[in-house]
Amino acid sequence: MKDKPTLLAELLAEFLGTLVLILLGIGVVAMVVLFPSKNPGELIHGGYTNITLGWGLAVTMGIYVAGKISGAHLNPAVTLSLAVFRRFPWGKVVPYWIAQTAGAFVAAALVYWNYLPAFRQVDPLLERTAGVFTTFPAFPAFPQAGFLDQVIGTGLLVLLVLAITDEFNTPPGANLTPLMIGLVVVAIGISFGGMHGYAINPARDFGPRLFTAVAGFRNNGLTDGNHVWWVPVVAPLLGGLVGAAIYDFGIRRLLRASANVSPDN
Repeated sequence: MKDKPTLLAELLAEFLGTLVLILLGIGVVAMVVLFPSKNPGELIHGGYTNITLGWGLAVTMGIYVAGKISGAHLNPAVTLSLAVFRRFPWGKVVPYWIAQTAGAFVAAALVYWNYLPAFRQVDPLLERTAGVFTTFPAFPAFPQAGFLDQVIGTGLLVLLVLAITDEFNTPPGANLTPLMIGLVVVAIGISFGGMHGYAINPARDFGPRLFTAVAGFRNNGLTDGNHVWWVPVVAPLLGGLVGAAIYDFGIRRLLRASANVSPDN
């Protein structure tokens, strides 16, 4: 019988999986923002479509890195939802959150280091490019709109992750689960990305935002500018619980009933 991974191994997996996710995700945003075409209004490295595809692939790769060891939560909202609805140990919740946020912070630092010449060319005073790393509301005067957007987006994410991975449902075969979850992120980005940048992950947003504050970016939403950092932290945690509740008390209950499985199992 194989030994279960230690908590340290799980935390390392969460750190590295989130690191890969954020490296690729922020990297694609940097490509779009920092390398504009000389023709006004034209982006030589694509635009929003590239960003949504890049983030979807980033999630897929992050899950492949960490899935076997930690389950590849890579998202505090997922970890909290699994603790409430899937008996994930509560003692691991905060350590997972810390590992995920640390992975996102380090990824942001590596992206900045890699693209430092471009930042110095495009935004030498670091006044306009914090959005490469983190998310901001499209309508700053209406932060409640961004809050609702994050609740809906994260609710969809967790609901669909549970549907894809449910043993009572029709799970994908041949290790395709990470790809399916990546496509979920693409779909959410395409459909719900405008109001607040579809962070749908507190670690994805807060870790890089913390880095922008440390690195001296202005208008970072945490220590400078419109202090909106709490929206993509609190709203995804709430949205994940809503999505998990809808799935469990709706579809999963019906699936268990059709399989004649006790609710306690």
